[in-house]
Amino acid sequence: MAAPFTLRKIGVPPNSANLTEARRRVFDFFRASCRSIPTIMDIYNLQDVVAPSQLRFAISAQIRNNAHITDPKVIDLLLFKGMEELTDIVDHAKQRHHIIGQYVVGEGLVQNTGSKDQGKSDFLKNFYTSNYF
Repeated sequence: MAAPFTLRKIGVPPNSANLTEARRRVFDFFRASCRSIPTIMDIYNLQDVVAPSQLRFAISAQIRNNAHITDPKVIDLLLFKGMEELTDIVDHAKQRHHIIGQYVVGEGLVQNTGSKDQGKSDFLKNFYTSNYF
């Protein structure tokens, strides 16, 4: 298992000097996380649930969700949180159902059929949507 050792080498420095440097670090993080996907697939036995390309898409979707951020300090914070999450996953600090729930079902790779609202009347559906702030 060489992946945990390579992840420890990439640590996120405390501050990026500018947006260009922060952007480069985001690409380095994405590259490191994509390189760890085969290890993650083996550790959590995900071959029967998801393809590596789908996990790569889930990672890129997480990064794209924050594409509008232009403050290097905020980007560094998000990189630190992402690196911590990746390290926890590679070090097997999570269980299989956590990975499936967060990155397979949670990212829309598996369609939710809406069974939660099945059998509820229109009145209850409208009541629930109107009374949540």
